[in-house]
Amino acid sequence: MSERANRGYAPGVSRGARAVRRGTTIVLPPVIKAAMKRDWHGQEHIPREGGVIIAPNHLSYADWAAVALFTYQAGRYPFFLIKSSAFDVKVIGPFLRACGQLPVHRDRAAATLVVRELKDAEDSLRAGGCLIVYPEGTASRDPDLWPMVGKTGVARLALTTGAPVIPVAHWGAQVILPYGSKKPDLVPRHLVRLLAGPPVDLSAYRGKPLGREVLRGATAAVMADITGLLAQLRGKPPPAVPFDPAAARRARAGQGGAEPPADGPPVKAAPA
Repeated sequence: MSERANRGYAPGVSRGARAVRRGTTIVLPPVIKAAMKRDWHGQEHIPREGGVIIAPNHLSYADWAAVALFTYQAGRYPFFLIKSSAFDVKVIGPFLRACGQLPVHRDRAAATLVVRELKDAEDSLRAGGCLIVYPEGTASRDPDLWPMVGKTGVARLALTTGAPVIPVAHWGAQVILPYGSKKPDLVPRHLVRLLAGPPVDLSAYRGKPLGREVLRGATAAVMADITGLLAQLRGKPPPAVPFDPAAARRARAGQGGAEPPADGPPVKAAPA
């Protein structure tokens, strides 16, 4: 991958956008390094050219910084799928657009989401972009912070474009900024560990119609690799069955309790 491509220069990108992207590569790395200690491995698995999907677990609003720097140091300029409300904020919205980040409208119908936003993501991958997508769609609600049941967006993107999926696990960013908190804990610096693995083997699903069984199977393969990497980082076995927030909400509602919002606190499912 050329140095210019790594720094965010791409055909069709305006000079102003190139300047903004170049600025992020100068300003953000030292800030992120100052905010955390790092123990990072597996960057050699990230291809230096071509469209690629980086699929990390999600624990905190701070983990994007670690994943972004990890990816950049591997030779790729990272592009994220980010909730659309951030693009409506003054200054931040234009900055995100100039950096090439992609919005996700969580309040829109699933059909609209697939047609519009996945199309933009597909275009980015086909243009050779390095797209970071959190398969869980939100920070983990698992009581012990293991990866949850994933959503099918990553699988759909990978099977539609042929882009490899690089699983990434991280641990420690949630200490710097716990989910739901607005006050980071920066002193003393906390250790953030990251581990990337080889591309997820999706050969059993490629070339098949993208039905529910194929998408769910490919998604489970992605989540299994991420969970396995996280187990290595944490030095403990993961749950036999991943936490399913939708099932937990249904169980709670069935017991007569009010169904919590999708972005609410962790909820344990009723015992089987």
